Amino acid sequence: MAGLGTGIGWRPEIADVVDALPDVGWVEVVAENVCPDHLPPGLVRLRERGITVVPHGVGLGLGGAQRPDPGRLAALARRAEALGAPLVTEHIAFVRAGGPPAGTPPMEAGHLLPVPRTRDALEVLCENVMIAQDALPVPLALENIAALFPWPGEELTEERFLTELVDRTGVGLLIDVANLHTNRVNRGEDPLAVLDGLPLDALAYVHVAGGVERDGVWHDSHAHPVPEPVLGLLAELCARTAPPGVLLERDEDFPAAEELAAELAAVRDVFERTARDGGGARV
Repeated sequence: MAGLGTGIGWRPEIADVVDALPDVGWVEVVAENVCPDHLPPGLVRLRERGITVVPHGVGLGLGGAQRPDPGRLAALARRAEALGAPLVTEHIAFVRAGGPPAGTPPMEAGHLLPVPRTRDALEVLCENVMIAQDALPVPLALENIAALFPWPGEELTEERFLTELVDRTGVGLLIDVANLHTNRVNRGEDPLAVLDGLPLDALAYVHVAGGVERDGVWHDSHAHPVPEPVLGLLAELCARTAPPGVLLERDEDFPAAEELAAELAAVRDVFERTARDGGGARV
């Protein structure tokens, strides 16, 4: 993946702010929120300036028992083509269950649900990923997600699960360091052990986002400033490899333009400073 640089999640509420932000190398848009035949004017303006736009899907449910829906795959492919995207991204998650194959009413979770880290779940995920890759016109990268608690009977660590997924499918990785922090607080997992065990040569780019802790539970809200522990994990990742890009996510409670610009600058500083100091070599 060619260098993307520092980017921000594009949302209609901050379209004008993103237009004015200095040194934005690229943006990411929720795929299901754009129509390929009628792209939002803000995205059209960015594309005309040569800024890369990456569609980020939330609805495929590649971790579910059902095979990926051909209609959803075709729609994601159309969005990638309309945006001239170099890749598309999705989540290692399931979002629905039931329906005709199961003989039960279909159920939509309305949320990204974590996949059990078991051999059986990995087998299903790999098969679904390969189906998706065959249907998409550009490479696919998948994001690790945040969870409140582990599934019982898990057989693999996060890093082992992701490594075997990459080995078997060749899929790229979108590593969300905020989700690693979430899993540290909620699941007691060591994010540094995850980073040490990942196949970082498969890294497509990195997500950074804010959250909040309430009663000992970390909520990955995307509605709060990025905390220092998450920036620290970004630095740790950049010390192990040189990511093609890093992106700030913010989905609601958008701050003033100056505050958002300062937050993006802090992310950029960690990203670029680590590169200047010899990023890609373990410190």
